[in-house]
Amino acid sequence: MPVPDTTSAESLHHYAVGKVVAASKGPAWKDIQVSVLALPPAADVFTMPAITEPFLVWTTSGEAETQEREENGPWLTSRVKKGSMFLTAAGAPYDFKYRTLTPEAYEVVLVFLSIPLFDEALRDVFGANAKNARLRDMSGFEDPHIIPLLQQLREEAVRPKASRVFVRGIAQALAVHLARSYTAVTEGTRGETSSLPGFKLRRVTDWMAEHLNEEFSLPRLAEQAGMSEFHFNRLFKRATGIPPSQYQIKLRIDAARRLLRETKDSVITIANEVGYSNPSHFAQLFRKETGLAPTDYRRKR
Repeated sequence: MPVPDTTSAESLHHYAVGKVVAASKGPAWKDIQVSVLALPPAADVFTMPAITEPFLVWTTSGEAETQEREENGPWLTSRVKKGSMFLTAAGAPYDFKYRTLTPEAYEVVLVFLSIPLFDEALRDVFGANAKNARLRDMSGFEDPHIIPLLQQLREEAVRPKASRVFVRGIAQALAVHLARSYTAVTEGTRGETSSLPGFKLRRVTDWMAEHLNEEFSLPRLAEQAGMSEFHFNRLFKRATGIPPSQYQIKLRIDAARRLLRETKDSVITIANEVGYSNPSHFAQLFRKETGLAPTDYRRKR
């Protein structure tokens, strides 16, 4: 079926590969949605639409190497195993593929909290600051406090008739735990999820400027922002208009232009100072960014 840009939490599993082993249905599941998927050993690229609800993925069996990307960007790789979880507040459509690394069955549980329930948990935890609270993106983490709650939800999803009171109680406990453990209060509003928050952007770009001559590392930058690599890459690009790797090149070329004008250091020395050990590669990038070779740029003081 054609893949839309966005869909509801109840419908997301229709766009994933694999077999739906169980899915929450009925009035008991007003505040939370659960889908259990049995996945094949490998899957070529498929596209998952965006949702707006807080979204948790729990690997219950198997081990796999997964890759994800947005808007034909670079593939970002993660290794998942039994007990691994991924958490995000919202997102955009993205491409996904994977391959299993062990012979055991590969199964995941998708859990979606309703926005009203999570807002309730945020008000309970943060009070008046709830409007400034943001759920952090987390990738490949483990949390022994969540697993018993998820196990109960999985079992309830396969019952002929789930208990509304029981499901809501577990959903409330899960929402409060996520709010306490994986949510931070920021200067902006929680609804602004389309780009990297300003304070995080400044933290990351300042760090990049201080480590200009070091090899580019998306994991280290994502760590500075407290996000998964995939979501950091996506939100950074939305905030700046370019991916973080291109932003580092811009910082390096800007520094090189200053050194070419302000010092008499050789082009090779300047290239090394801004992180390029290959002078030819540096010259090629410099020309691409400025339209001039480094020596020609220096002459035009």
